[in-house]
Amino acid sequence: MDTQARPVPPRVKLGIQGFEVSKLGFGCMGLTGAYNSPLDDEAGIAVIAHAFSRGVTLFDTSDVYGPLTNEILLGKALKQLPREQVQVATKFGIRHDESGTRTVCGRPEYVRACCEASLRRLGIDCIDLYYQHRIDTTTPIEETIGELKKLVEEGKVKYIGLSEASPDTIRRAHAVHPITAVQMEWSLWSRDIEPEIVPLCRELGIGIVPYSPLGRGFFGGRGVKEQVSAESNLHGIPRFAPENLEKNKQIYLRMEELANKHQCSPAQLALAWVLHQGDDVVPIPGTTKIKNLDSNIDSLKVKLTDEDLKEMGSQIREEDVAGGRQFTSFAHTTWKYADTPKKQS
Repeated sequence: MDTQARPVPPRVKLGIQGFEVSKLGFGCMGLTGAYNSPLDDEAGIAVIAHAFSRGVTLFDTSDVYGPLTNEILLGKALKQLPREQVQVATKFGIRHDESGTRTVCGRPEYVRACCEASLRRLGIDCIDLYYQHRIDTTTPIEETIGELKKLVEEGKVKYIGLSEASPDTIRRAHAVHPITAVQMEWSLWSRDIEPEIVPLCRELGIGIVPYSPLGRGFFGGRGVKEQVSAESNLHGIPRFAPENLEKNKQIYLRMEELANKHQCSPAQLALAWVLHQGDDVVPIPGTTKIKNLDSNIDSLKVKLTDEDLKEMGSQIREEDVAGGRQFTSFAHTTWKYADTPKKQS
C-alpha cells in the first residue's frame, strides 16, 4: 500500500470543553511490558514517533504502567515531538503497597502528589487529560475532583477524566468540574457500558475513550492464532483461561468470516466497529509492532453501514463470551462497583 493512500485520523472534539484530539489515539501501556516483554527505549520511542507521523496525537499512559517506566518512556519520546501538537493523557489512583498488592486511592493529597510526580517523569509542565484510573470507594468523589479542579486552576492539568466510574460517580464528579472524557473498556466482546454509561456521557457532553478496543489483542488473533506468551499478564483475565479460550475461538472464527466480507483483517473490523460508535468515541489501541500500528490506523478506511453494524452485533454477542473481561484480582474495581460515599456537608 503506498503511503499516499494511507488514511490520517480526522480531528474530533473529545467532550464539549474544546479538547481536540485525533479520532484514534495510542495506548502506550504495552510498550513497557504487560501483554509481552517490554521494548527497549529506542524501539518504544520509534513506535510513538511512527504513530505521530501517521497523524495520531493522543497518547495514553499511567503512573501504574511499568510502574512509572511508561511515563518516563513517553517523556523521552515527547522530546522528539512538537509538544503543542501532542495530547498527553495519564492517570493516577492505582498504587502498589509494600506487599505488592494493588490498591486504589483518590485522597486529595495523593492526587496532588501523583500529578507532580507524573509531570516530572513526562518532562512537561501541564497534563492535557488527567484521569482518575480507578475510583476510590472510600473517598467521596467530590473531594478527589475538588483537588483536580485546583490542579486545573493552577495550570498543571487542562482537562479531567474518569476511568471505570459508575453513573452516580460520573454525575457527581461532573457537578464539581466538567469531566471531559470517560475511559472504559469497550469492544465487540465488552459492551456492558452501552445501556447506562454511553447515554449518560452523551447527556452530559463527555467524550468516550474505549480501552482494549481489540479485546486485549483477541481480535488480532491472540490466544487463537498465536499463543499467549508465558510472561503475559493476560493469564489473569478469565477470558484468556484455556477452557474459556477454547469456547471463545468460535467468536474469532465468526469475526474472520465477517472480515473476509469487508476485505480487511479481523482486528481492523473490530476497531472499525468501535470507531463507528460515534464522533465522540476515540479508541486507544496499543501495540509494540509498527506493522500492527499501521494496520490499526488503516482501519479508518473500513466503512460500515448501520446494517453492517447490526450484523456484527448479532454475530458477535457478549452473552456468547466465556469468562469475565477484567483481571480476577481487580474485578471489584470496575464501574459497576465504583460508587463513592456521599460527601459530608
